[in-house]
Amino acid sequence: MIAIIIGLIVALIVFVVIVNVMQQHKEKLEAEKRVQIAKQKAIIDETEEIILNLTHLPPNPGIIEILNRRSLNAAKVMQRLVPEVKNIKKRVQELDARLKASVELSLNQVASDEAFILPDNEQQLIAILQCIKKLRAIIKSEQSKGILDAAVFMKQDQRLDAMQLKINIESLMKRGMQAYNKEMLGSARQYFEKALQTLANHPLKSEYIQAKQNEIEEKLEEITDALKNTNAKDAAKKAKDSEDDLDMLFQPKRKW
Repeated sequence: MIAIIIGLIVALIVFVVIVNVMQQHKEKLEAEKRVQIAKQKAIIDETEEIILNLTHLPPNPGIIEILNRRSLNAAKVMQRLVPEVKNIKKRVQELDARLKASVELSLNQVASDEAFILPDNEQQLIAILQCIKKLRAIIKSEQSKGILDAAVFMKQDQRLDAMQLKINIESLMKRGMQAYNKEMLGSARQYFEKALQTLANHPLKSEYIQAKQNEIEEKLEEITDALKNTNAKDAAKKAKDSEDDLDMLFQPKRKW
């Protein structure tokens, strides 16, 4: 009897341990599932926000197709994790329909930069730059996962890079002109020199880059001439002031 009791106690302890291990494993799986669901939801939310911000950029059906596919893939992962949730199934159907529409649009519409006009508002410029940086990070991630073709990635990344460069250059030139118009020639030269260096460091040499390099070099020559004239005027003024001081020093004293 003692042996049986001891055996039952040992069996009970083993059973409790096994149940506890299984429970912990189940909780671990549930926690991992929740993390995955939160991750996929964050991907969808981020993608939707970026799609809304694309209104500030030129039409690009290829990018919209990439973003819609990203959202759809994330929604499908969520559906596999929690197939019992009906709202996710409906969301997958909506995103699938949206992706098919964007694929058709990308086949019939060519991306163009003609409508890319920089806003005057500084905050809008910052928002556009942030959107472009996020887009480049997303397409790089999609390409590394094997979802995005390398050629498509290269084409879209170069296009986004060109827009990012244009924003930087146009912003520097705008600030340079503002300083120049206020006769802050030193500051103006710094802005234009920074813009010129940015163009020189860029790996690709497009027509835009060549045109801007010529334009900036002409402006720098104009600023250099203006600085020379300003320095000459300052020197002449100093010489005149010095001459006036000497005249005052050596002029005949009046008799009162």
